[in-house]
Amino acid sequence: LARLSQGLERRLSLLLEELRTSRVLLVLDNLEVLLEEGEVLGRLRPGFEAYGHLLRRVGETTHQSCLLLTSREKPAALRALEGRHTLVRSLRLGGLDAAAGEQLLAEHEVRGSSQERAHLVEAYSGNPLALNIVAETIADLFGGEIDPFLAGGTVIFGDITDLLEEQWVRLSPLEQTLLCWLAILREPVTLDDLLAVLVSRLSRVQVLEAVDGLRRHSLIERGQRAGSFTLQSVVLEYVTTKLVTTASQEIQQGRLKRLLQHSLAQAQAKEYVRQTQERLLLAPVLARLQSVHQEQAELEGRLRKELETLRERAQEAQGYGPANLVALLRLLRGDLRGLDLSQLLLRGVSLQGVEMQDARLSGATLQDSVFTQPFDSITAVAMSRNGQYWAAATWRGEVWVWAEAGRTLHQVLPAHITGVSALAFSPDGRTLASGSWDNMVKLWDVASGILLWTGGHNGIVNCVAFAPDGHLLATGGGDTLVQFWDPQSGTNVQQLSSQGGTVYSLAWSPDGRLLYSGCSDGNIWVWEPEVPVPGTHVQRISGHTHWVVGLALAPDGSQLASASWDQTIKLWDTESLDCLQTFSGHTDRVMRVAWSPDGRTLASCGFDKTIWLWDVEESKSRAALHGHTALVYEIAFTPDSRTLLSGSNDGTVRVWDVESGQGLRIIGGYVACLFDIDWSPDGRFLASAGADALVTLWDRAGTTSPSVLRGHRWIVQGVAWSPDGRLLASGGYDNRIRLWDTTTGVCLQVLQDPNVADTIFFGVAWSPDGRLLACGSYPQGVQVWDMTAGTRRWVGHTQLTRIPRVTWSPDGTRLIGGSDDGYVYMWDARDGTQQRLAGHQGPVNDVAWSPDGMWLASGGGGREGGELFVWEAHSGERVRTLAGHPGAASAVVGSPSGELLISGGSDGRLRWWEVDSGQCVRVQEAHQGTVQALKVSPDGSRLASCGDDGAIVLWDLHSGEHLQTLRRDRPYERLNITGIRGLSAAQKASLRALGAIEEAAPPP
Repeated sequence: LARLSQGLERRLSLLLEELRTSRVLLVLDNLEVLLEEGEVLGRLRPGFEAYGHLLRRVGETTHQSCLLLTSREKPAALRALEGRHTLVRSLRLGGLDAAAGEQLLAEHEVRGSSQERAHLVEAYSGNPLALNIVAETIADLFGGEIDPFLAGGTVIFGDITDLLEEQWVRLSPLEQTLLCWLAILREPVTLDDLLAVLVSRLSRVQVLEAVDGLRRHSLIERGQRAGSFTLQSVVLEYVTTKLVTTASQEIQQGRLKRLLQHSLAQAQAKEYVRQTQERLLLAPVLARLQSVHQEQAELEGRLRKELETLRERAQEAQGYGPANLVALLRLLRGDLRGLDLSQLLLRGVSLQGVEMQDARLSGATLQDSVFTQPFDSITAVAMSRNGQYWAAATWRGEVWVWAEAGRTLHQVLPAHITGVSALAFSPDGRTLASGSWDNMVKLWDVASGILLWTGGHNGIVNCVAFAPDGHLLATGGGDTLVQFWDPQSGTNVQQLSSQGGTVYSLAWSPDGRLLYSGCSDGNIWVWEPEVPVPGTHVQRISGHTHWVVGLALAPDGSQLASASWDQTIKLWDTESLDCLQTFSGHTDRVMRVAWSPDGRTLASCGFDKTIWLWDVEESKSRAALHGHTALVYEIAFTPDSRTLLSGSNDGTVRVWDVESGQGLRIIGGYVACLFDIDWSPDGRFLASAGADALVTLWDRAGTTSPSVLRGHRWIVQGVAWSPDGRLLASGGYDNRIRLWDTTTGVCLQVLQDPNVADTIFFGVAWSPDGRLLACGSYPQGVQVWDMTAGTRRWVGHTQLTRIPRVTWSPDGTRLIGGSDDGYVYMWDARDGTQQRLAGHQGPVNDVAWSPDGMWLASGGGGREGGELFVWEAHSGERVRTLAGHPGAASAVVGSPSGELLISGGSDGRLRWWEVDSGQCVRVQEAHQGTVQALKVSPDGSRLASCGDDGAIVLWDLHSGEHLQTLRRDRPYERLNITGIRGLSAAQKASLRALGAIEEAAPPP
């Protein structure tokens, strides 16, 4: 080779002759240092073109030697020469596997557990150079121990950073853009995913070429999903750090570039990805800014200034800038109250659960953004068999239906006058059945939202279930009946009387031959509904020690799963009826159980706010899913068994990945409903009981902010001030009555049912002398406590039915309460001796005494509409029927003179009635949704109403004039959305329902 001293061609010829005559290995290492940086991948730098000539000549000439080169990029000269049948081949080197990586670490005397060693190798994707560098660092600085190094939380430092920086500067701007997006998206994505998020309109070919360039730079790797790709761990951390640094510098310098092209957090991302984006991108950017602007006001001003600068641009030129700044402001402040976001492009902003009172979105354009929805506590969920439709029901009686596998809100059905307890799609997905605490069963056409028919029970409807072939609908309720309906006509074709008390759950066998019912006696009853003599072929499955509230059959019908308030889930053999397995893990009552369509996974949910996934084959738990903040009512699998839907009293519908247990999506509502109110004896304050588990004290004059009493763990249904004003009593779904000091707000005492720990308490009422406290309950009827002794005096039992409201006679000798079974109950205050008044065809929602105790009134709802009755108190004779409520009469109260009766309805209206004539003399619009309670002020001049919308409205009792509205600000109260773009009519309506306003357009 020493003869290589003449021109290039002669020197190459001499080299090739040497390669032909001798077996020579010629190595060119790290060839990428000779390649150009930027747009054109694999092109040699000026002055090094001779190397390309060398590669082509060696690749095209026959010889017996080998030219071996290594490079992080493939030289363009080689691409045309390589192939399976040519002399030029290329091999993409992957990382070391776990065993080889651990061997390399061992050579550096690096120590750690097998999990720590594997984690370290994986963190660097098995890259030998990176592992050598980190191994030397661990050996020198950490005594060879992996654990303290990993505890530092970073894998990028020193020489590794330099290596990656060399790679970064070699990339084209588009390649850098895509690398940043891959760091933001944080999981394998497809080409279509990248095209969807890019600000610039690029062709598919342009993006494909850039992705291919990243692959040839060895910066990305294939994902498990076909056609997907992602970043290596070490590259992911490097680019994440670079994004954080660049973003904070751009804001500091007032020159946004990367922040216009990229969104640091995406509203539509999977929930666990969105949370990671906030933790690893938004929060570090904010922390860097706070290190410079240590005063919050100063930093907020800096961010607002950038928003003003962007507002001067056309919206199409704003990119992701406004979205990033708004996300940082929300993280900094905790809310977006009063912020001017008008005329901005907000792309992919999460405004769910964000307070935006008095803000402005006028003229703004929103894309792919997420808002809080105007639904409250979720009481049931269901999914059509093909997964096309999702449904969720609420305490207010609405049913929300989403189409396109949950991506689009299809419609909101005003289904019931009170909470919906059960939902079920027909097997063909064309109809939806709903059951409610209003005792009604309804069938809906899913496509149109039309009500097809209405049926009912003489008690709460707890469960609905279609037969597998769809020819029957079974329903179970508090009247201990299982009823069967023809879905086509709504005809009741059969009734079976449950021998186990209240029916809480139903499940059909896959062949439709058997129906299983879970009951209040803790047993499961097996029925053959269509045998010649119905009800004679009954079997009983025993094993639970409390109510059986959830049932699910395995897809092959071989096993039955049951959920109970005894905190267990049991598996039963459907042939032998033997208990095969008991799953324990829940720390409170279990509500529902669901079987995945593939039969591998069982899911359960309950009062402990968790969802458990159970491996049926292995007979063990797979995961506990945490995220809900209140009771999880129900769960449903998607048809592919990969996703789980859950609904909770916390006002959210959540979507979960079954394999990983990660949260994929949250559809968040706003829990605001007020179930009860009461005046303080001096008339200065009002107390309210809410679905948000809070007792709130309101200043009637509105001069001071409401004060909140916290202690209940679930819905508070009743509230009552003691006659002397010193105590406030509240009853809740958390099985407790709490007594509060009204001066300090301290809870002084907690009362519980001494015999039945799961008793749910509803309306509370003090006797006129303040010595007795009464509370409606379920399932124990009414309970009366002696407040002097602090003990329960007596219980007025009813037949497993709910007593929502109770009230004392003016002289304190009698107590009345309405019940879901349609009766008005009257008890003697001394010993609980009971009298029952019959006449209502549906549940009795509220009761009231006349001031002189001579008559009483009751309001409820039957199948034909609202029912408002007046009774003679001593004889129990019904003396008047007040007709006019189109829906249920949900609340009732008498005027101090006894001449007027005021009622509230499920239609949100108040009605004033003359008791003597039975005439309705006034109707007032009062609330959005049901009117939940009515109370007259101590001086008799004012009427207070509360309802589903979370408002307390004060009225002049006699004239009906609206005086005042007390309400905690809704999330979007006074948010100006005039001229907003990018939202559907339904989305705008949702914003308005939560307080947003649209100003009228000026006249032309």
